Amino acid sequence: MRRLRSSTVVLGGMGVLAATITACGSEPDKRCVDPLTREELPRYECESGGGRDDDGNGTTHRGSYYYGGSLRDNRVSGGSFDKKAVDTGGFGCSGSGGG
Repeated sequence: MRRLRSSTVVLGGMGVLAATITACGSEPDKRCVDPLTREELPRYECESGGGRDDDGNGTTHRGSYYYGGSLRDNRVSGGSFDKKAVDTGGFGCSGSGGG
């Protein structure tokens, strides 16, 4: 029977620990999306105000951030425009978030 080297065991254990920690505290995926068509947009369409004329020069931004879900044929589904509605819990995480 072959023995594993201690460094292999330690590195493997560290990888599992790191994956668990990041899964519990990770943010959901965030995409810039047209709220009407659910098509993915360039990020700059969401970065300044989401549909309002914030800069006063007549430029409006038509996108909103969409959290979680998946992208297929340039359209999102399975997520939410409400960040709090998306479950970010991973392995070993409780369902409730802290403040």
